[in-house]
Amino acid sequence: MSEKVRVALKIYGRVQGVFFRSTMRDVARELGLTGWVRNVPDGTVEAVIEGDRTAVERMIAWAHEGPPLAKVEKVDVTWEPYRGEFRDFRIVR
Repeated sequence: MSEKVRVALKIYGRVQGVFFRSTMRDVARELGLTGWVRNVPDGTVEAVIEGDRTAVERMIAWAHEGPPLAKVEKVDVTWEPYRGEFRDFRIVR
């Protein structure tokens, strides 16, 4: 059985207005992950992601690239205790 993990991401760069959130949601759902993603007023994108460690690590790798129109400069990754609090992955405000 795969280890369940939780991670918080803060993504910097040209990451708003480039379909970052909707693409992240689609990728998360394909990977079987749960959590949320949102735009932050400072121009960054934040996400909290839960799921199997391998899938979460794949999502972190994706976040460093983002969708085609994005220009990711940096991703802060904070590992947190797994809580299992989400049923799906959604865009929040």
